[in-house]
Amino acid sequence: MLCQVLKVQRLLSSNTRQSFFQSYPNLSAHCHFRNEAAIIELCKQRRFEEALFTLHSLESKTLSRSTYAHLLAACASLKSLHHGRLIHRHLSSSGIPTDVVLHNHILIMYGKCRSMDDARQLFDIMPERNVVSWTSMISGYSQSNREAESVVMYLGMLYAGVLPDQFSLGSTIRSCSGLLDAELGMQLHCHVVKLGYESDLTVLNTLITMYSKTDWMGDAFMVFQSIRKKDLISWGAMIAGFSQQGHDLRALELFQEMISVGDYLPNEFHFGSALNACGNVHLLRYGEQMHSLCMKIGLEKYTCVGCALSDMYAKCGKLDCTRKAFYQVEIPDLVSWNSVIGAFASGGYVDEAIHFFSEMRFSGSKPDNITVLCLLCSCTIPPSLFQGQLIHAYLFKMSFGKKDTVCNAILNMYAKCSDVLRLSALMRCSKFEFDQVTLNSILSASADLACLEIGNQVHCNAFKSGFEDSLMVRNGLINMYTKCGNLNHARKLFELTGSSCDVYSWNSLMVGYAQFGYGRESLELFKRMQYSGIKPNHVTFVGVLSACSHIGLVDEGLHYYDMMSSTYDICPTREHCSCIVDLLSRAGRLSDAEIFIQKIPIEPDAIMWKTLLAASRVHNNMEIGKRAAERLLCVDPYNSAAYILLCNIYASSDCWDDLAKLRKSMKSHGVKKAPGRSWIEVKGEMNDFIAEDRSHQKTEDIYWILDLLGFNMSEVELDSLCSFQGSLEAC
Repeated sequence: MLCQVLKVQRLLSSNTRQSFFQSYPNLSAHCHFRNEAAIIELCKQRRFEEALFTLHSLESKTLSRSTYAHLLAACASLKSLHHGRLIHRHLSSSGIPTDVVLHNHILIMYGKCRSMDDARQLFDIMPERNVVSWTSMISGYSQSNREAESVVMYLGMLYAGVLPDQFSLGSTIRSCSGLLDAELGMQLHCHVVKLGYESDLTVLNTLITMYSKTDWMGDAFMVFQSIRKKDLISWGAMIAGFSQQGHDLRALELFQEMISVGDYLPNEFHFGSALNACGNVHLLRYGEQMHSLCMKIGLEKYTCVGCALSDMYAKCGKLDCTRKAFYQVEIPDLVSWNSVIGAFASGGYVDEAIHFFSEMRFSGSKPDNITVLCLLCSCTIPPSLFQGQLIHAYLFKMSFGKKDTVCNAILNMYAKCSDVLRLSALMRCSKFEFDQVTLNSILSASADLACLEIGNQVHCNAFKSGFEDSLMVRNGLINMYTKCGNLNHARKLFELTGSSCDVYSWNSLMVGYAQFGYGRESLELFKRMQYSGIKPNHVTFVGVLSACSHIGLVDEGLHYYDMMSSTYDICPTREHCSCIVDLLSRAGRLSDAEIFIQKIPIEPDAIMWKTLLAASRVHNNMEIGKRAAERLLCVDPYNSAAYILLCNIYASSDCWDDLAKLRKSMKSHGVKKAPGRSWIEVKGEMNDFIAEDRSHQKTEDIYWILDLLGFNMSEVELDSLCSFQGSLEAC
């Protein structure tokens, strides 16, 4: 009967339909009733477009309350604000008295359609409101990213004497997540307990998410453990929380526990969080196992999983696997393209990143700010300047260059690829006023190139433009002065910043002291930082461990390494592990360093083995040196440093046969020692030098001075020797 009614509607024109029903009034009433039944039935079958089309075919302006309710639900599901407003007007003009139930349906519709101004107008004139009315407004504001208004509405609900239910509590807690207000969230947690919803799974899951996003991981895990029957959302929220807040090993442990419990199979979101954690700590083997499990379950084609796999392999240095994982995604979206472009760009593989960018354009996907920022960030070394200029031309053509973030990225690229003096000259002659982000980009470039003069000019410009007191610029200046070796200026700026210093301010000065050999000053800063209440991060401990290594405080360094995870819940990264290897190696504890490398949960990189190899040469330990060299060549078969250091070990141990074989192997593999490179700034001009290179325009003058210095040194040495011999004869 329903299909016949719809068929009649399509066949009859409007004029024919009108005359037809005038001739048969009883049939008209019957078909009108059947049309309302058809609308309700179509809504129940979630055929919302057909239900709205059927409404337009009705002649009468009067519908039942049930029909209006179903139509409003259809508009909410479709998120069609246009149709929702039409239904609202249709209802208002129908003359049917609306009750609180219909009003609530309208509020829910406006909330789903993200039109909270319309919802608020209706809410303010409603003669009667119940808990559903308040909850609809709270939820609507929360879903529209108007979290503050959602919380205000919740407070209004309490003042009105309406007790919240689990849905209003869940929506308000979700708003606290968006506001990153854990203290307010904790007060809501008290409401949850007071109102008896501490066992409601939906509320508990939102509490886990709220505590996780605000980095109150202890409270999040406490709520998680209180859930007797955890669902997929519970596990996913806790695993994602650990991963997003840098507790990567905890995230992987929980993911493994979820699989071992066996109540649920992980979905694409669980794998996305776990793979992200795996990439952060470079656990390649564990990531490969998860990849196999993804394929077994059939999730490798999902966009979320494909992006996470690409990112994980890229962080672990397996770019071939990154490419394969990306191509497994059936229909890559913009996030997928940005992920793979960013993976290759962050590794410095500019040509590969541009190749994927071209594929992205040919596939019809349009780049956004994140895409172009990834590309520009990859072009920050001089050899990639040409590619950067091509990207700049494309951005200018596509009008991307007008956006501040893109302009700053372009400026940063040119600053790191070419002579920063051009930027300094531009600052002096241009009428364009640089903002603090631009100034910070130039300071970063000056720090990387150790251009103290340019940094001083930027400091003057910042003072003149009133940005010297900006914490961002102040941190950039501290970082620049420390990297240029001017620790006194850096310390003065740091002390002037006073209580406004954040973790980046402390880290810049602390790491600077450690790098220039002032280990005790660095450790004193760390103690001050602890007393000031600033929570250290992973960079802080890189500076602390480096300081301990440089001044030989082995026990203190190991203590700080343990403190990092036990006190501050910071998972050790490769940088931290490399610092411990360096700490033990410098102290001559080569066996301990080797055992440490073998026990760490992270895949050892070339730096760790190279550090151990260099220490083996210093302490003349051929056995450990050979093992370290073998491991280093497994990680990086063409590492010239491994061959050179092992050659030195063989030579110092009189193992001439082994030395000859190694040199032969080095020659057959085409391994050559990379030439050393250095630079110096003289009178505002940067001079670059490469070992055995005579291309500098003042080469003759330079070598003449070197010969003169060598001659003078020889004379001084000869005079010292004659003086020493005279002293012996006198004795």
